[in-house]
Amino acid sequence: MLHTPLIDAHRKAGAKLVDFAGWEMPLHYGSQIEEHHAVRRGAGMFDTSHMLAIDVEGPGARAFLSRALANDVRRLAQPGRALYSCMLNERGGILDDLIVYFLREGLFRVVVNAATAAKDLTWLGALAAGAAQLRPRRELAMIAVQGPQARARTWSALPALRPASEGLAPFCGAQAGETFVARTGYTGEDGFELLMPAILATAVWQRLAQAGVRPCGLGARDTLRLEAGMNLYGQDMDESVTPLECGLEWTVELASARDFVGKAALAAQTPSRTRLGLVLEERAGVLRAHQPVHGAHGAGEVTSGTFSPTLQASIALARLPLDYAPGERVEVELRGKRAAARVVQPPFVRHGKVLV
Repeated sequence: MLHTPLIDAHRKAGAKLVDFAGWEMPLHYGSQIEEHHAVRRGAGMFDTSHMLAIDVEGPGARAFLSRALANDVRRLAQPGRALYSCMLNERGGILDDLIVYFLREGLFRVVVNAATAAKDLTWLGALAAGAAQLRPRRELAMIAVQGPQARARTWSALPALRPASEGLAPFCGAQAGETFVARTGYTGEDGFELLMPAILATAVWQRLAQAGVRPCGLGARDTLRLEAGMNLYGQDMDESVTPLECGLEWTVELASARDFVGKAALAAQTPSRTRLGLVLEERAGVLRAHQPVHGAHGAGEVTSGTFSPTLQASIALARLPLDYAPGERVEVELRGKRAAARVVQPPFVRHGKVLV
């Protein structure tokens, strides 16, 4: 398996290590539930170095990304601004979801998922065809620090980052010495994502831990992102699903004359499905991916589900016929039996507050 620069730190901390997209990654460090609560109530950190940053360079970089992404990079007018977007195939299916940062004119940074990184790089390279240069930044490590106290504890551990990052608005980033600091994340909480030379990662991790930031694994990352109503690539979306069917229509800009890969297919599509949330109303088990959903407007399917430590109930994202609306009741098949669930509009939790 592949290893991030922090693998020795994970082993020394007693992490339970698992295979994730070919990378040996920490699932938890003893208690997934405690790690989840640490992020909701204080600060936790995640090793996200398995993800890949790709710098897109050259005079044609903006025009290339305008063609490659469903969201409109022309909105990135100020250096440091970030944009969430999908990359689509010609049928409108989602190749990957990503964040793109505008560093300066002629230089953008795209951060893609670990499981799709090789495929993404090949696809982008073929599409660029010399219009822009792609530079995979595999020498960079990434640490996400998340929670209501994440920024304060990051500044306590790494005071040199404060001048460049204190004034950052959400979804903005700045270079602070050798570290790129972005006010982004995947948990529904405030915080930073830090990109730094791999050689610095272990020392940064240790200093954050000494400042009270709790190491967290993939288990807590999944329960946190699901509570926040954030899609997981490979479960809630993939190449067979368009953004119009999984709650990401807000990331697609169809009104202008700008063309992008998959636009014609999306413009011709009349979606019959949408993404909504479910809260299980009885203690009949845990909602999981691929469980059938039944109700008055037809059948659907759970795309990802878990037990929510914050709600103390099982929750899920589901793909349902368009006629369903928040407040309705459905039944989900769990282990051969049907259990009642309430339809809600995600997110379930944001900034520590229950919203459903």
